[in-house]
Amino acid sequence: MPYTTTRDGTRLHYNDWGDGRPVVLLGTAMMDTRMWEFQAPFLAEHGLRCVSYDRRGCGSSDAPWNGYDYDSLADDLADLLDHLDLRDAVLVGYAVGGGEAVRYLTRHGDGRVGKLALVASTTPFLLRAEDNPDGLDMALFEEMAQAIRTDRPQWLSQLSGPFFGGPEAGPSDPPISPELADWLVRTSLDSSPRAGVEIYRTLFTTDQRAETAKVTVPTLIIHGTADLGAPYALCAPRTHDLIKGSELVTYEGAAHGLFATHADRLNQDLLAFAKS
Repeated sequence: MPYTTTRDGTRLHYNDWGDGRPVVLLGTAMMDTRMWEFQAPFLAEHGLRCVSYDRRGCGSSDAPWNGYDYDSLADDLADLLDHLDLRDAVLVGYAVGGGEAVRYLTRHGDGRVGKLALVASTTPFLLRAEDNPDGLDMALFEEMAQAIRTDRPQWLSQLSGPFFGGPEAGPSDPPISPELADWLVRTSLDSSPRAGVEIYRTLFTTDQRAETAKVTVPTLIIHGTADLGAPYALCAPRTHDLIKGSELVTYEGAAHGLFATHADRLNQDLLAFAKS
């Protein structure tokens, strides 16, 4: 099982499959490389070098107490790209991975990155503020944090319906098999509770409007209109407006878990973008 050690001594587990232009997959808040069950093999089979890794605190990577802010997460990504000496990479930032990728580009530059794909990304800013009046209330984060601390398995199980099926879906009726939904939910339990709370704090409270506007690499934005984790109106069109020349692809009626519910379409969109 391959690992790299970051500048602060944290060991990160990664997968490196295939040959060709590198595509680096940055996952959701608490899931690990297993969330890319459908994307990583497909991209590697179609002439791309597909790299995925477990964010610190998740999966088989180390779980330090600190380091879940965007600067630290971006530094982890930089250390992995340097370790593998990747060039002209396509970063695919999913949910919090989108914010992570944006922070990497503004903190470390685009010397190793040729393109950016933001899928269900939480950019540019989720929290309600005076100049972001339709944002999410801080009380929502506090409820999530308390649920993680109190009973993570129950919280994740209840979340599976809206995560895959949208706001009206219950935990027993996501648009994928119950076995797949249950397995994907259980991968999140391999994260530490501290990582879960602090990663959600980062994605929920960080204002990335100014830095998102500084992204200059070709960018593809993919987002579902029924996304509960990264509400469409707060995220996709605003990110699109901030990144000059970006392309926005909307999945009508799709929720947050596109990697599972719309795997075939997402695979084709990412392949076409990486190969263009």
